Amino acid sequence: MIEDIKTKLHIVNGAAIKPEHFSLDKFEDIKEVHAMVMKKNSFSVSEMDAIVSELGTMKDLKR
Repeated sequence: MIEDIKTKLHIVNGAAIKPEHFSLDKFEDIKEVHAMVMKKNSFSVSEMDAIVSELGTMKDLKR
C-alpha cells in the first residue's frame, strides 16, 4: 500500500518512506490513506504535503 501511495503521488524522495518504516499496528490507518489516495485522480500540492506529513506521523520511529 505504501508503494501504491508513493507511485500515485509521484513522490520524488521515495527512500524517505519505505514500507518497512511502518509497523502493523498502523495498518488500518495506512489502509484509510491508501483508499483515499487511490480514489482521486489528482492532488494539489497542499494535499500531497498533508498526505506525506500524515504518513510521517505513522512511521515507527524505532526502525
